[in-house]
Amino acid sequence: MSAGIGVDLENLWIRFGDFVAVRDANVNINGGDFFSFLGPSGCGKTTILRAVSGFLEPSEGNVLIGGKNMKGIGPNKRPTALIFQNLALFPLMKVWENITFSMEIKGASAAERRKRADELLDMIALPDQGDKLPSELSGGQRQRVAIARALCAEPDVLLLDEPLSALDLKLRQHMRTELREIQKRVGITFIYITHDQGEALTMSDNIAVMRAGVIDQIADGKTIYNDPTTAFAASFVGENNVFRGKVKRVMGEEALISTNRSGDLVARISTANQGKLAEGDDAMMFIRPEAFSIAPEGTSGDHFVTARVTHEEFEGNVFNIFTEGEGGKEIKVSIPNHGQSFKDHTGQNITLEYETRNAVVVPAGELAAE
Repeated sequence: MSAGIGVDLENLWIRFGDFVAVRDANVNINGGDFFSFLGPSGCGKTTILRAVSGFLEPSEGNVLIGGKNMKGIGPNKRPTALIFQNLALFPLMKVWENITFSMEIKGASAAERRKRADELLDMIALPDQGDKLPSELSGGQRQRVAIARALCAEPDVLLLDEPLSALDLKLRQHMRTELREIQKRVGITFIYITHDQGEALTMSDNIAVMRAGVIDQIADGKTIYNDPTTAFAASFVGENNVFRGKVKRVMGEEALISTNRSGDLVARISTANQGKLAEGDDAMMFIRPEAFSIAPEGTSGDHFVTARVTHEEFEGNVFNIFTEGEGGKEIKVSIPNHGQSFKDHTGQNITLEYETRNAVVVPAGELAAE
């Protein structure tokens, strides 16, 4: 298998009539990376994948694969292979024949094809399954066969369009690990499309968060989770509590936010927005449920929130406390279950404490839909 080569999108615009599906996308994907485009349905991520694969010509801008401009080069001439949601395995062909279909088209002998199929079946941890029909395999096994079939074409870049979405949760979680392991073994560039943040965070070297045709942020998963650039990225990736307000004061890398219902709270300005927020600006501050702890009664200050508890849920690994937030939104607090006794706070006022570094402020903007 050839080592992965890089993919670059330069000022990529894709329009369908008056509708802009992708707006001025600039992305550099390193060779050998597992790169994900993450966003809700209809945000333009599959459209980008189709532009990379050659099934769609950009309205403006360029797609470069291995530094070479792909303008005018059709899908069958590009060093890419595409795995769809529905897998599209041939039902009447044996597994080994499915895997080596690209070799059959090129005129390879049955012996050559069988040898290559067995190598790939070993790689995807399905040895001795070559003589079965796809219908005799489980969903996860069929998924792996589709990957092997794509790898048999020896692409430099493998494109995956929500390939796990039809699987049940447990199998999906198992296949994340499998996919990442396969990618590391073959060493080629994977470009992955998903609306599932868990998939993106667990598998990817880097992630592009997309919203309505625009790329909001590109970074590794930890950075996107802990240091979001926009309100959308903060609210789409993982659970987050939002506090709306205005910047009261900027103190270096921190800001004091005058919030609608919780008074003045201090937060860290996200890295991308340092130097961009000024006094009086509308802002949104985000604190994740796990960043709160319960403080002693009567404590107050710029990193304490007091609120009435509406209800509580025990989830096994965590105790979730829901308190009144602003505008009908609840503030969620997640306290790890360390085997401690946990009294019910429903109907009571409690004070929550957070560390400034665990609260992040960005300019006010569009939140991800629930």
